[in-house]
Amino acid sequence: MLRKPIIEFVVFTTYALFAMSWVAGNMMTKDIMSYYHVDGVAAATWMTNAITIAKIIGNLIAAWFLTKLGPKKAFAFASVLIFLGILGAFASNYPMYVATRLIMGFGGAFVIVYMNPVVMNYFTPAELPIVNGINAAAFNMGNLLAILFTGALLSKLGSWQNVVIGISVVSFVLLILWMLFSEDFSLSGKAEDGKAVEAYTFKQGVKEPVNWLLPFAYSGILFCYISVFAIFPMVPNFAAEAKYLSSIMITAGMVGTVVGIIVAKRFTLRVPVLRWCGLFMTIFAAIMAFTSNATIAYVCAFIAGFLMFVPMTSLVTLPYELPGMTPGRIAVVFAMFWSFSYLVETILMYISGVIADRTGDIMISAIFAIVCSATLFVASFLLPEPSKKKAQMEAAGKTA
Repeated sequence: MLRKPIIEFVVFTTYALFAMSWVAGNMMTKDIMSYYHVDGVAAATWMTNAITIAKIIGNLIAAWFLTKLGPKKAFAFASVLIFLGILGAFASNYPMYVATRLIMGFGGAFVIVYMNPVVMNYFTPAELPIVNGINAAAFNMGNLLAILFTGALLSKLGSWQNVVIGISVVSFVLLILWMLFSEDFSLSGKAEDGKAVEAYTFKQGVKEPVNWLLPFAYSGILFCYISVFAIFPMVPNFAAEAKYLSSIMITAGMVGTVVGIIVAKRFTLRVPVLRWCGLFMTIFAAIMAFTSNATIAYVCAFIAGFLMFVPMTSLVTLPYELPGMTPGRIAVVFAMFWSFSYLVETILMYISGVIADRTGDIMISAIFAIVCSATLFVASFLLPEPSKKKAQMEAAGKTA
């Protein structure tokens, strides 16, 4: 019994620390750029672009490594890549530093895929909503840790290099815990007759519509979430101050995650949660963007952030409930989910920049982001409801 909570702690914290390292690096951009004598916003964006590129590519190839190495070694390999972010503290030039961010990005891309077969192996269907809800908040937790502690760590440790080393050392401790407590398990699962099921391939995954609908549903939310920090503050006369938005959205996300877990545990159906949260999230995001009243903007920002995270537990639990799901198949599903979500988000962000440049009005880009956030609402009419039969059976039982 002790193994399960330790495994979950390691999986969650590994990705949270990756997120913390990512965001902390962004927060220390000025110090890093000054150290390498590099100027220009374009050059600075490569610190984030390297990780984004790694996530898009890494998510796609993660399932291949999982098949070749097995769950224990694959997750360990991903953890090593995250730990190798420590090399950034010793990079002699800026391109080398960016390369270390790329390596770390691959580690994070692998971990977020591997946590799904690990969760499926160690936890029961009844436990999945709780565990998936917690894991869905891992990046937000890392973001929060970075915001709360990067400044203090920089002051206490004396340099950005020491902050990078400190976070990486903790990641290495988690790697040791993983090697001590984890174990290999079958990725194929078992059929009802006890025989091994044929391995699920990426080629099969590409042919299944649901594997495309899931990242489509999430991509608009992801784009809108990032736009709140990247685009909305640049809107002239935007009522909410950018320095408060991050704290409000993160806090709302934490509350939304808790509520999302409760909702997923209490209600069997997933699609209604996705549909109505998606609809009202878009509405409140629109009010936030158009209002001139600061109080209304902050309240709507909180509600929109809350509604972004409430459906996440239902969204990431839905694939587990599809018929015939196995650890190997769930890895392919989430490899496609994260890769294409970030790919679409990157494309949408570029389009929003082009819109702003050609029209000269950043507000149009903000409206574009709000419209794109409706992907969750639209996808809810196309996604399957794997728990529908179960819910009908439960309802019939109560009636009887």
